[in-house]
Amino acid sequence: MAFRTLVISSHSKIEYSLNYFVFRNAEGVKRVHLDEVSTVIFESTNISITSSILVEMLKRKINIIFCDEKHNPLGQLSLLSGAHNNYKRIVEQLNWSNKTKELLWQEIIKHKIISEAETLKKYNLSEKSNLLLSYAAEVQENDCTNREGHAAKVYFNCIFYEGFSRGDDSKINIFLNYGYSILLSLFNRAVVAGGYLTQLGIHHKNEYNQFNFSCDCMEPFRVLVDQFAKQMYLENEANKDKMLDLLKCEISICGKMQTLNNAIIIYTNSIFDSLNNNDVGKIKFPDSYAL
Repeated sequence: MAFRTLVISSHSKIEYSLNYFVFRNAEGVKRVHLDEVSTVIFESTNISITSSILVEMLKRKINIIFCDEKHNPLGQLSLLSGAHNNYKRIVEQLNWSNKTKELLWQEIIKHKIISEAETLKKYNLSEKSNLLLSYAAEVQENDCTNREGHAAKVYFNCIFYEGFSRGDDSKINIFLNYGYSILLSLFNRAVVAGGYLTQLGIHHKNEYNQFNFSCDCMEPFRVLVDQFAKQMYLENEANKDKMLDLLKCEISICGKMQTLNNAIIIYTNSIFDSLNNNDVGKIKFPDSYAL
């Protein structure tokens, strides 16, 4: 089972040899069997990569992320077609019921707010946690009353500090943006592997966003990044790379502890199932989001 995350942050040459990921730099040569690799992050722009290693990683559906000169995730390399019956999956996606999509969004936002309440409770903010739970109970189809927005205002002011804004240049937002990008890449991989289009969302419909569907799916999982960012903020952490520990975490889903990547696969597959069967009761949300 793939479990390793490789972060390449220095001048090096990456190549393929006999099912191995081969890393060469001035200090020597290291090899990792590709079957063990889940994600590769190329943090430096000073890396030489052979096409053969990229092709082999794509065949194994390894998550491949490229960063810019500031070491922030910039792009992701993924398969053009993640399933043998891609056409069938896309036709399904185009025909998903609007009613089911509205009910699905209701469930996603309800669980997102519940996960935020659970996170606040973890930090001994029970009063505000209970307020969020009341918001979760009020979520309607398609979240037409915007309980998500009301909850977010309370949540971010509590978990970080009063007056916190997602639009400022704070260290916290640097952590959050980095973490959300990594999380989004995992959902992109899961959606593509299922044979569906990341661009065609159920609620997100921005014409400039090629990951609308992935953004829809990932909403309840955002709190995992928030918890990491909170801890890094409390520890006065300066290096955002600490956020990569997110890829090592395990969460409970369907009564079992799973790696984050496996949990995302189980969850996204259940979303496909619910949309194809017009039954939002089929969604398998994590049992808990507290790390």
